[in-house]
Amino acid sequence: MYLQIIGSKLGLLPKYSKPKFITIATNNLHIDELKSHFKGNEPLRTDNIRDFYLENEPGLSNNTINWRVYKLVNEGILERIGRGKFVFGEVKDFQPEVTSELKNLFNKVQKEFPYVKFCIWNSSILNEFMIHQPFRFFTLLEVEKDATESVFHFLKGENKSVFLEPGMEILNNYLPENKTPILVLALVSEAPTQIINGLETPTLEKILVDLFCDTTTFFAYQGSELTTIFKEAFGRYTVHQDRLLRYARRRGKKEKLESFLINHKLTAVNKD
Repeated sequence: MYLQIIGSKLGLLPKYSKPKFITIATNNLHIDELKSHFKGNEPLRTDNIRDFYLENEPGLSNNTINWRVYKLVNEGILERIGRGKFVFGEVKDFQPEVTSELKNLFNKVQKEFPYVKFCIWNSSILNEFMIHQPFRFFTLLEVEKDATESVFHFLKGENKSVFLEPGMEILNNYLPENKTPILVLALVSEAPTQIINGLETPTLEKILVDLFCDTTTFFAYQGSELTTIFKEAFGRYTVHQDRLLRYARRRGKKEKLESFLINHKLTAVNKD
């Protein structure tokens, strides 16, 4: 009894009280009402959620509302797609496949150029988003601009089928069909990348923006195919809006990409 009194004064709840507290807190989230209220009006902003709770519970503190937003995200009811922006569902980030060939190439280049930042992936990872499958794939090795020529000559010396920032003519006429060529490209500064199995690879947002902006390298993925890729990507995975548009701005295509997303009713964009 003495320990229970001391524990109560110190704010320590008995173990059996914790489930009851969680149940009450979860009920206060009003999840069903929240979904019904905002159905078809995604993405939500923090202010929208705050107004919803204040309408039902006037005088609710900001701390309580912020805790509820945190709880909704933590429970997977909301997923964060940008700063203060949410959609219903669970975050599902895209992770490109890392093959042994990619890993060997990455390790070889990293060993030779340990202080150079680079990103690697293969165009075959786009297959899951496409209807018409391409008959030829290539590996993209994106390197800091000042090091592109050095990396190109190094790989050339390793007897690799490698091309340095190839134009349309080379892409159309000179890429070998019997093996996967390596395209060495300049890596855009502040490009969003991720580490998968020790390799630096692109995020889904980077891939989508690159497809949209680089119509030379990705000429086979334009037109209706580009629309299909975007729609499939948005449908299968979480696309982080702020990251997507921030990188599009780095590539000078933010406004055009916004228009494209709105025109195709991709819900990650909310025009102010």
